[in-house]
Amino acid sequence: KFFLIIFIIMRDDLWLRNRLDIVWDKIIPEVERKNEVVIRFKGKWKNKFAHIKMLKNGSTEIAINSLFRYPDIPDFILETTIAHELIHYMHGFQSPYEQQFRHPHKGGIVDKEIKKRGYDFLFSLERDWVRKNWFKLHSILIS
Repeated sequence: KFFLIIFIIMRDDLWLRNRLDIVWDKIIPEVERKNEVVIRFKGKWKNKFAHIKMLKNGSTEIAINSLFRYPDIPDFILETTIAHELIHYMHGFQSPYEQQFRHPHKGGIVDKEIKKRGYDFLFSLERDWVRKNWFKLHSILIS
């Protein structure tokens, strides 16, 4: 008899911390972590993939939509989401860095920074996937 063993890597907070390190090294390797950066799954938002906030203890929290734990969500969606929040960190939003802009999305500054770093293909993949899949999948995952 043969047994087929399928390993599904569980996306938990430990997996997410590892993903943060990978994306940080790829997207913003020159940016020093000036404080503790905590990443965790939180919320089940329909119109928000993540947020970043400074905690009272001085660390920065990146909260990723909990529905992204499911393997139905492609890895590139998580990578793009983490990259987006790291650009905010680098620009001084909810981090110890001096804030470089008045508004975090003014003039497409996040997209421009990602494009400058050669990862704009992730955003086009993300836009296409969201348009075709996200809202229907969100309804299924929360039911």
